[in-house]
Amino acid sequence: MSNLVIVESPAKAKTIQKYLGDNYEVVASMGHIRDLPKSKIGVDIEHGFTPQYVNIKGKEDLISSLVKEAKKSDKVYLATDPDREGEAISWHLAHLLDLDLKDENRVTFNEITKTGVQNGMAHPRQIDQALVDAQQARRILDRIVGYKISPFLWRKIRRGLSAGRVQSVAVKLIVDREEEIRAFKSEEYWTIDASLLAEGSRKAFPAKYHGHGGKKQEIKDKETADAILAALQGVEFQVGTVKKGVRKKSPAPPFITSTLQQEASRKLGFQARRTMKAAQELYEGVEVEGMGAMGLITYMRTDSLRLSDEAVKDAAAFIEEKYGKPYLPQTKRVYKSKASAQDGHEAIRPTVASLTPDKVKGSLTSDQYKLYKLIWERFIASQMATALLDTVSADIHAGDYLFKASGYSVKFDGFTVLYVEGKDEEEEDSGALPPLETGMVLKVKALDGNQHFTQPPARFTEASLIKTLEENGIGRPSTYAPTITTILQRNYVERDAKALKPTPLGEVTTKLMEDQFSNIVDVDFTANMEKNLDGVEEGKTDWVSTLDNFYKDFAATLEQAEKNMDGTRIKVPDEETDVVCELCGRKMVIKMGRFGKFLACPGFPECKNTKKIVQETGGICPLCGGKVLAKKSKNGKGYYGCENNPTCSFMTWDKPLTDLCPQCGSTLFKKAGRYGRIHCLKPDCGYEQATGKEKKEKEE
Repeated sequence: MSNLVIVESPAKAKTIQKYLGDNYEVVASMGHIRDLPKSKIGVDIEHGFTPQYVNIKGKEDLISSLVKEAKKSDKVYLATDPDREGEAISWHLAHLLDLDLKDENRVTFNEITKTGVQNGMAHPRQIDQALVDAQQARRILDRIVGYKISPFLWRKIRRGLSAGRVQSVAVKLIVDREEEIRAFKSEEYWTIDASLLAEGSRKAFPAKYHGHGGKKQEIKDKETADAILAALQGVEFQVGTVKKGVRKKSPAPPFITSTLQQEASRKLGFQARRTMKAAQELYEGVEVEGMGAMGLITYMRTDSLRLSDEAVKDAAAFIEEKYGKPYLPQTKRVYKSKASAQDGHEAIRPTVASLTPDKVKGSLTSDQYKLYKLIWERFIASQMATALLDTVSADIHAGDYLFKASGYSVKFDGFTVLYVEGKDEEEEDSGALPPLETGMVLKVKALDGNQHFTQPPARFTEASLIKTLEENGIGRPSTYAPTITTILQRNYVERDAKALKPTPLGEVTTKLMEDQFSNIVDVDFTANMEKNLDGVEEGKTDWVSTLDNFYKDFAATLEQAEKNMDGTRIKVPDEETDVVCELCGRKMVIKMGRFGKFLACPGFPECKNTKKIVQETGGICPLCGGKVLAKKSKNGKGYYGCENNPTCSFMTWDKPLTDLCPQCGSTLFKKAGRYGRIHCLKPDCGYEQATGKEKKEKEE
């Protein structure tokens, strides 16, 4: 008996083949095999939005091979990924291989383990047409928006632009945030901070000024702060009411796609695309020493927080053995998914709870290990006991003036012994307070007025943008990474350190979209469209009528936009720099070319001067004394090199500092990594400086 199993990737095929044995041949389709044509819209809008699929160019030999293998097999199983896109690939395969769509030949694997594969093969089903229709509706909708609006943008702004149902909203969110930042008016405010010492204690603790005469007081200027400080001179500080309590801190739920991308961004510095690449590899299977090929995590595109009973039991057994019974929760933890979540999958978790990151480290790449460690720790911690914190808050009186102090100490560490969720914004860490009693007189060690200014909202990072898209129901788990990649590649957005900043092109395009296609960039409209498409997936809505309802208004809007902007072309403003053109004296501007940004004289065509954009670091080359510049490799990775390249060969991944070497006076450089060791790169110097963190760890 011969059985053919078709999956999407060779890595997945290799892992599954191990579990199925000689009666099965497992092959890969290498992703999609049919799609809409690239050269035209490929959708017959007038006849029920009929898609005109074509075989993907370059896959002719693969398709012939699949057809040949299917004909000689007794049974063909379609085992593509367990989501909408995977369902659609199986549907396309069924058409190409002339399989009966009513045949129960569709199998899915939530995890690529022996149990997961055997369970999937034991429960074949028909291809889910509702899932296929949902994927088709999304694909066709995106094709219509892209192929109808993009040429309009080419004519009105510049060639090569694109619009998209999700990408245009993402850019608008970033542009709107930038406008908030520009419009923000900073306001001055002051705090009065005391450093106090309790009797019998050697360590001072902080207390913040709260108010006067029983009322809370905000300090707006230096004069008010100085008046309060003057009034406090020589006044006795005395402890008033002391409140003690216990605060419970629960663990974060296991990962879904969006939270995995957010946490990998915060803790690992991974971009969403990098996160999903490593996650895909961990799901499809890797060679683990002593265990062979196996999938290490469950399916990574999910918005469900559901966990199998078996996984919960395995985690409990590991926790009890590793940490003891006190670290198990008193009742089973159940995390509730959002109402819009598709419950077809579990949350992202390790396939084997007892397979710790240390056990597989030698079998994984650096990215795979870091991500597996994050997923494993988050899952295990989600099944651990609540942490308990002893909290103390105290009112401290200085005459009629009131200060407040608060702190906590860990009563029981619970899940925090393993993992604590990252935050987008740093939180102030208030440590433990010394024993305080009502009436206790405190010694004032320091009393200062400190000036502050209100800050504008922060620019989006990948993590915060994904969080906002998810909260607003824009896109779905599989769309976040490609959306961010697209808006960066199209030069609508650029990175400024970790922040996402709109370019002039992004702002101009968003303004046009708001003026002419307001629905496309409207958050609520896009979220409602997602709900309608989810209705198709659930079998509640017909996909053709969903597209028809959208297209009637869209076609009218497009026609009106053509009339509104007939003969109009929008110029993207140049970004002026402080670099002066040495040929004509004008300030040069930043332009975008085939190979990225460059400096150009705004006097073109009279003056055709252009330059590379040079980012100075302040460092001096240890080989020739030239300037050390920040550069990028062909694949976009940052490094540092000498301005005199190629005459001078100096380059390094280490960041140049403003500090100079105490031995030879050259620029010091800081290594990336855990300790960030500082050292001198001048030949024959050899100076190295251990960081404070490294010293502390060695002392401990």
